[in-house]
Amino acid sequence: MMAEQTFTIKQTGISEDTIRYYEKIALLPRADRKDNGHRIYRQEDINTIRLIYCLKKTGMPLEKMRPFLAVSADTDPAEYPELVEHIRSHRENIVSQIASLQQVVDFIDMKLEEGRYRRDCSDESQNGVSEKLRGEPKSKPVSPVEMSYFSVSAKTGKPPASVK
Repeated sequence: MMAEQTFTIKQTGISEDTIRYYEKIALLPRADRKDNGHRIYRQEDINTIRLIYCLKKTGMPLEKMRPFLAVSADTDPAEYPELVEHIRSHRENIVSQIASLQQVVDFIDMKLEEGRYRRDCSDESQNGVSEKLRGEPKSKPVSPVEMSYFSVSAKTGKPPASVK
């Protein structure tokens, strides 16, 4: 029988401090140790660490991850409809954030294609640079909502209530 592969804390791909913190708050079970006291991790631990990392990248708070970590990887999601609903809701929030960020990217692209970054810039060229940058605008249409987002956020420092 072949020995199970183990990994050191450095081989987890996450900082040592982060791994220790996850163990301290019981997000991860305490790692087994070698005779010299060094932590060792099994493939199951690595999979859990990857799940935590993935959920964290989505902006999910650590405490909200606990129910997902308590469920076995081979469990049928239909057995946990509340978790399925929670992750669907979380996904919808992420999709909304992506759409909002895409509006920002579109606005920036429009400004770059116009060659003007402020409405109050003069049309006078400086050594012909402005004329080259201006050209014929190839900008994407920007909705009034997008425009209001930037004008309101620039004045107040906050996005309007309608943009989330």
